[in-house]
Amino acid sequence: MFHQHIASTVLFLSSTGMPNMIRAIVNVTVLSIFGHGLLHAQSPSVATTPLPSADAADVGMSPDALRKVDAAMQESIDQNRIPGGIVMIARHGKVVMHKAYGKMDLEADKPMKPDTIVRIYSMSKAITTAAALMLYEDGKLDVDDPVSKYLPELKSVMVAADGETHPAKQTMTIADLMRHTAGYTYGRSGNSLHDEAFKELDMLQRDDSLEAMQTKLAKLPLVFEPGTDWQYGISIDVLGRVIEVVSGETLGDFLHKRIFDPLEMKDTDFFVPADKVDRFAANYNTDGKGKLTLGDAASESPYLTSPEFESGGGGLVSTAEDYMRFLLMIAAGGEFNGTRLLSPETVALMTTNQVPESVGWIKFGKEARGGVGFGFGFSVRESMSDWDPDGRVGEYGWGGAASTHYWVSPKDNLVVITIEQIMPYQWLTEFKLKGLIYDAIVQ
Repeated sequence: MFHQHIASTVLFLSSTGMPNMIRAIVNVTVLSIFGHGLLHAQSPSVATTPLPSADAADVGMSPDALRKVDAAMQESIDQNRIPGGIVMIARHGKVVMHKAYGKMDLEADKPMKPDTIVRIYSMSKAITTAAALMLYEDGKLDVDDPVSKYLPELKSVMVAADGETHPAKQTMTIADLMRHTAGYTYGRSGNSLHDEAFKELDMLQRDDSLEAMQTKLAKLPLVFEPGTDWQYGISIDVLGRVIEVVSGETLGDFLHKRIFDPLEMKDTDFFVPADKVDRFAANYNTDGKGKLTLGDAASESPYLTSPEFESGGGGLVSTAEDYMRFLLMIAAGGEFNGTRLLSPETVALMTTNQVPESVGWIKFGKEARGGVGFGFGFSVRESMSDWDPDGRVGEYGWGGAASTHYWVSPKDNLVVITIEQIMPYQWLTEFKLKGLIYDAIVQ
């Protein structure tokens, strides 16, 4: 009882607006007494500073045109393409729409709500990359550093090509991890040597720590020489381990201290605590033709327990509002609510194409995304093409495996997040709404 009382007192103090230095001392003290994870797993729910909001007309958007978004979302629900969803739009840093549609859980007949918690999967990647860039600004790592400087296992990495492996000739850098030019995949590359090793090593084991993942990396051959091609994969999970090595903290602790707490992202974590399960959405599988089947029930999900493997590449849960806080910080050049998290120069590295010109545009198998490159954390539209014709040059964004989407148009000072929980990944909502939302801009 004494320990519970002290913990509650310290937790309360650490959540108040005390000076950062004192707060840091309090946090370190409670962690040393009660162990890592207490502050995050058991911290009381506290009110957050509301996001700035405005009427659509006051920021140059047509309310009548935005109502077409309601009709489009309802059509998808009526066609049983999605059980429900959330749309959140901000312009000039002010929220003009934050609406929920349909159901978050069909079996329990629970309506989707604006604060519903969802699996954001690869939307985790930009957050983890931003965290690594904070260490870059701290002078603790450089984007041109060899990854092996922090993970010695990667000093003599192998490349799988033409049915055999050979020592890599190119050095894998931190930049390669951030922009997906490292040579890692998710084990479905079609390169048999890489894919078989990925499966045998069980690279994304939920019960493994990031440190345990690190020990496997030397045995995983790359699919190409670092820096010579673009392939989506586990590189941001590797980057998460680099963050741990450089900072001396777990990835979760670092993200909370440097990003989630300053931005008041109170519902973002690697698991859903017991007092928030009622807001957690179910995840569904779709055949793409109107048939939905339950894939991951909210009441039985693995996300209800804290994982050993804190996946910086795809492990976070969050809400539309929490993620909007992160994106508004990026859109404002690294500052939010008077607190600077990143410099404008570093944000520019995230939101402009960093992929070598020789690599070309990003691609997924046979799907080439013409005109789209990749910065440190986001895809970046450099020129228009037949792919996503409703996009805008300068637009940056990404999404998550459960069909969550977001995009930012600096030219239009626009930030959009759309949320659903559907697998496999589908472009339905982003492609359906993007033109409607851009057309709603009248000035």
